[in-house]
Parts: sequence; C-alpha cells; structure tokens
Amino acid sequence: MPDYGHELLFGTFILPSSHDPDRVVALAELTEAAGLDLATFQDHPYNSEFLDTWTLLSWVAARTERIRVSANVLNLPLRAPAVLARAAASLDLLSKGRFELGLGAGAFWDAIEGMGGRRLTAGQGVEALSEAIEILRGVWDGSAKGPLRLRGEHYPVPGMRRGPAPAHDISIWLGSYKPRMLALTGAKADGWLPTQEYIQSPDRVTANRMIDDAAAEAGRDPRQIRRLLNLMQVGFSPDNRGFLQGPPEQWVDQLLPLVLEEGFSAFLVGRDDPRLIQTFGQEVAPALREAVTKERKESGTATGRVRPAVVLAKRLPGLDYDALPATLAAASVEPGDPDYERVRHSYSRQGSPALVIRPEGAPDVIDALAYARTQNVPLSVRSGGHGISGRSTNDGGIVIDMSKMNKVEVLDRATRRIRLEPGVRWGHVAQALAPYGLAMSSGDYGDVGVGGLATTAGLGYLARKYGLTIDHIVAAEIVTADGDLLRVDENHHPDLFWAIRGAGGNFGVVTALELEAYEVDDVVYAQLVVDATDTAELLGRWGRLVEGAPREITSFLSLFPGRRGDPPMAQVTLVYAGDDVEAAQTALSPFLEIGPILDQQAQLAPYSAIVAPPGNQQRGQGLVDTHSGLLHHITPQAADAMATMIRSGDVMIMQFRSVGGAVNDVARDATAYPHREQNFSVLAATVPDRRSQLDKLWADLYEHLDGMYLSFESETSPERLLDAWPEPSLSRLRAIKATYDPDNVFNRNFPIPPAPAQQAGKETDHAA
Repeated sequence: MPDYGHELLFGTFILPSSHDPDRVVALAELTEAAGLDLATFQDHPYNSEFLDTWTLLSWVAARTERIRVSANVLNLPLRAPAVLARAAASLDLLSKGRFELGLGAGAFWDAIEGMGGRRLTAGQGVEALSEAIEILRGVWDGSAKGPLRLRGEHYPVPGMRRGPAPAHDISIWLGSYKPRMLALTGAKADGWLPTQEYIQSPDRVTANRMIDDAAAEAGRDPRQIRRLLNLMQVGFSPDNRGFLQGPPEQWVDQLLPLVLEEGFSAFLVGRDDPRLIQTFGQEVAPALREAVTKERKESGTATGRVRPAVVLAKRLPGLDYDALPATLAAASVEPGDPDYERVRHSYSRQGSPALVIRPEGAPDVIDALAYARTQNVPLSVRSGGHGISGRSTNDGGIVIDMSKMNKVEVLDRATRRIRLEPGVRWGHVAQALAPYGLAMSSGDYGDVGVGGLATTAGLGYLARKYGLTIDHIVAAEIVTADGDLLRVDENHHPDLFWAIRGAGGNFGVVTALELEAYEVDDVVYAQLVVDATDTAELLGRWGRLVEGAPREITSFLSLFPGRRGDPPMAQVTLVYAGDDVEAAQTALSPFLEIGPILDQQAQLAPYSAIVAPPGNQQRGQGLVDTHSGLLHHITPQAADAMATMIRSGDVMIMQFRSVGGAVNDVARDATAYPHREQNFSVLAATVPDRRSQLDKLWADLYEHLDGMYLSFESETSPERLLDAWPEPSLSRLRAIKATYDPDNVFNRNFPIPPAPAQQAGKETDHAA
C-alpha cells in the first residue's frame, strides 16, 4: 500500500478509569508535556467503572493547551447524532480547534439496550452510522442555507437549525473492521481508527485496499482518509522481545514500514505507563518523523492536504492553484473548503477571494508573498478584518490572513516592553496584559486586529493620556515586497520604521511589533445617552468640554439620525485613564450638562473589560461607504454642517473621537502620521444607494476639515491621499515606497504610488 503523505501524529489511548480520575487527567497532561499530539479515551457509557468520556474530553481540553482530544471511539447508539454535532462543535470552539471525532457503530448490545439504546443488527449499525455522518456534517456546514432535513430510517431530522460551525474542520475517524464498515470509511469518513490487536480478517493490507476501493467508487481520493492505529501490546526494553517490544530505535524501524508501505500516519499507544508515554513522545516520535521525512524526500512522495473533487470544482479562474508551495497547502483555504465562509468576508465588506492563506509564522508569509507575486490577481492582507474600507478582502484574488499569528508576549515587565503578532485582537491583548498591570490604547472595539490599527495610527480610549498606538512602537518585523524579513527600529532601516507608523499597509506585511506599554489597571468608564434634537449645540458643547477636560479623559460620541418621529440621539463614551474615582467624578460631571440625558451609567472597571472582544463573525455586515476627517475644533460652522448631515436622513451614523492631549505632544514629522494639532476625528457612514448624497453633504463640511484619519475612509482618490499625508509627508512616503515596494505590490490599503526612481533618490537624500 502507498504512503498517503499525511503529517504524522502521535498520541495516547487512555483508560478512563473512575477509580483514579486525577491519574487519568495527569496522563493526558503528560501526553502534552511529552510532545505528543493527541489524547484519546475509550467510550463505554454502560461501564460504571469508567468516567463519562464526553465529560472527560471537556475537562482534559480545559486542562491542556495544545493537544487534540478525541474519543476512541464514541459509542453512537448512546450519543444522539444531532445533539452530538452541537456538542462536538461547542467543544471544538471552546478548545480553539482541538477536538476530533472518533466514532463507532456500537458493540456490546445487551449493555447498550440496558441503558435504553435500540439494538441494531450489524447492517443496521452501519446504516445508522452513515446517517449520523450526514447529520454531523450538515449541522457543521456554516455555508448551507436553510434548516437541515434528512429522511433517515434511524435518525430522521425533520427540520433542524444548523450550527454552530466548529472552529476547524473536525475529522470523523471510524473504528471499523468488517467489509461494510470499511466501505463506509472509504466513502464518507476522514480516517480509519482500528486497534492493531483486533485486526484479523480482513488483515491490515486488505482492509486498507477495501477503504481505497470504496473511496474511489465514491469519487474520493484515497489520500483524503487518514489511517490511524491503536497499539496496545507495546513496551520498551533494552533488547528485542517482539513487535514494539524493545528499545526506541527498534520501534522506529518497525513503525517506518507501516507509514511507507501501508499508509498509517498516526500511532496511539494504549498503555497507561507514564515512562512509556514519555519515551514514546521524546524519543520515538521525533526519530520516526525524521526518518519518514528523509524517505519521503528521496521518493518524492506528495504530502499535504488533499481536496475532494467537489472542492476542486469550486476553484475560481485566474489563479494557478497547483503552483501553491507545499509549505502553504495546510494553511490555505479555497472556495469549496469548510472554512471558506469564515474567511472570505471582512467585517464591513463581502468578498469572494480565490484563495485565503493563513500563515503561522514569518517563513509562511514570505512563501505566501512570493507565490502571490507570480499570480496576476489582487492581493489583500488582513490582520483583524475590521477595516471600514473592506480592503482586506477581494474578489478573485489572494488574501494573506494573519489571524493565526496571534501571540502576545511581555518581553520585559520592568521596561514594559511587549511583543504582539499582527493577527491578535486588541481585546485579547488587553486581557493578556491585565495580569501585569499594563495596557495599550488601541481603538474602541476588542475584535479589531493589531496589524491594521498599529500601522495606521491607533486612536483609542486612552489616547489623550497616552497618545496613539504608533507612538509606543519601538521596533517591528516586516516582510517586504521582495521577500526580505527585516527588523526595523530607529537604528535599523529608520526610513521604513518611520513609514510603517502611519502608512504601514503600503510597505509590506508586518509580522510582529514591539511596543512599550504603560501602567494601567482600572479605569472609570461612563456612557451617556443624550437627546440630540439640538444637534449643533450638543456637538459644540461636547467639543468644548473635551478640549477643557484633563488629559485623563478621552471621549467618543456616536450620533444617530432620528427614526419614526424620534429626534436624533447621541451616545457619549467617556473613559478616565486611572482609578482615582473622586478625580474622575470631578472630570466627568461637566459632561452631564451637554444636553437632555436619557440614560447614564458609570463604573470602575479593568481596562480589559471595556474592550473585551465579542468574537463576532465577519459577514460583510457593516457600512462600507464612509468619509473621514480631522477637526482642530468643533466650531459653530462645522457643527451646523454636521447637524445638517445627520438630519438629512442620508447619513446612517456619525462618530466623533477626541484626539489632542498626548497625541499632539509628538512632532508632526516623527512618524508618518502627521496630524498632531487637531483635536477631533469625525466619521460619516451610509449605505451604497445614498453614497452620492453623503458625498454632497461631506463637500459642505470639507472646508472645515484639516486632514483625515486613514482607517475610517473608503475613498482613495489622489486628493484624499494628500488629506492623509500632506506634504512633505507624501513625497517622503513615495520615495520610501520606491525603495521597498517599487512594483507597488501592496496597492490596496490606501495605495501610495512609488516615486519615479530619480525623484525617489532626491527625496531619500533630503530625508537623510
């Protein structure tokens, strides 16, 4: 039999004894500590000597961080598949994609019947299992429309709501031995999970061939089915005492043919012996991986993910999928893949990319960028996907999605130095820093990704006290257009370091940022709901109060038009950057006079609580037609223009954010964000069919504006480029662009055109 090229997995098959639950869990924790990949447990619900396997799986998933968990195998007759589908998806979501589903048709029918299960013949058991697989996959299918309806003989589903979708594509591994079960494995399952000692007739080779034949008959590639093997009668000893009864090197020699000649790629030891588990993980697993890698390289064995024909049929034209490097195969998502619906859209805009690549490190980013440059399709880079413009997705192109690069590290608590990867959400950053008493001002919504915000500016709830996010960046790692991974700071590529702090999306893919956080624990958080009938007066009063407030106060105001005869309404958020409640009350009290207060609340809360990430799915549900500007002051004339906008009915929302304070302490040429004199940011958004009216209303406001906050603007005309980067900033950026991205590879995120070569040289010399 062939080597199917699957990544090797190693794990344990643990007896879930109820007599010593702590030991069972400790063996699972040892599985992880030993470097193994998978902890599995028997499932015999009728055995009172055993812990309930589902409860145990949940507990072990919570006690571990890396390993996958699975039953080996789950007893289907006592686990209703519709409920099992939701339970499995839930555990997968809670464990961040670490659950796999080993499933069996059932045995020990007297015991099953004694617990209320229905006795089935062998043939009926196979039919029931086949129906169950259809239900499981139907519930997990996040792209399907309408309820799940299946006319099953054993598990009919008249009309079930689908969902939740799991965190990853859960594999269904079947414990099977007889021809009909093996045929079902080939036709519908993702893996074959037998126990070596129970395989009799057919033998391993014949059973594998039967699975392959059934897969081919069902129109599947046999490589789609992983082959796993439980190994029970095993042990380590100084000399050879039989199959897997000897030193670690003997194990490697005896397991290697099972991989290369019979296609097995996962081995689970069924001995609850801590020393055996440790030796298996630390000596056998790495040595076998090394041996298999060497043999596969010499033989040219194809490795990586295999997609079924139904997925291949959904590939979009214009992209050479076969040219994708093997290193990225497991990290890529195509239109037919189960994960596609999760990654195709941004928060604001719907998209249909031909391929989404999710790197796990800088080498993957380099490979992804090199591949993308060979394809004549749009390229988008996404950190969190909350950019209002929606430019982090596209139609028919490639998206480099950084969501899997999401680590947060405190490098040095004494200097408050932290390291963030671009795919982590700011709400998670706040949660990770909270135990250290640290924080970083970072927008007003916890689901926003680090990469986009921290390379644009970073206007957050603590901005007037501590400045913009970019003002705290001390170093960055970035992959440039030519595939170089550069570390940039004040002494290394200082021109690029300057540019990425305010225009970062134009110069490469940031893979990590180092920042100096600040000491923040609790803050005072207040919200007011205000009748905005007298809109202009409300805006002017709020603006004056903000400018006169101590720097500890940062305030955002959202303005909504009147609906169904109600007046316009404003929601005012106020954050006092500190835990001095008395001082906060003094600073906040004047804001109670800005207008008729309809509701109010205030509380002392950890900063991490007010930016807690809601974890919303991205379905292109936001407003994508926006304009953004900056104001020095909210003058009566500007307030009147904005009041006209919100009363028009053509603007769905306006948002105002206070800047000033520490933001304006920074010199305008210190970073690529030059707007260091203004006190307010203003955003107006509407729906597509009212975009023309928004444009006209914005034109009346435009004369009062000076500059633009990049993240909130959807128009990218040359005039708007100068609003974002007035001279000499734009010319300086164009020169740097010509150095690091002369081919304009990064041309979607508010694109800066490279300067001509001669001009670029002059600008660079002048900047130096």
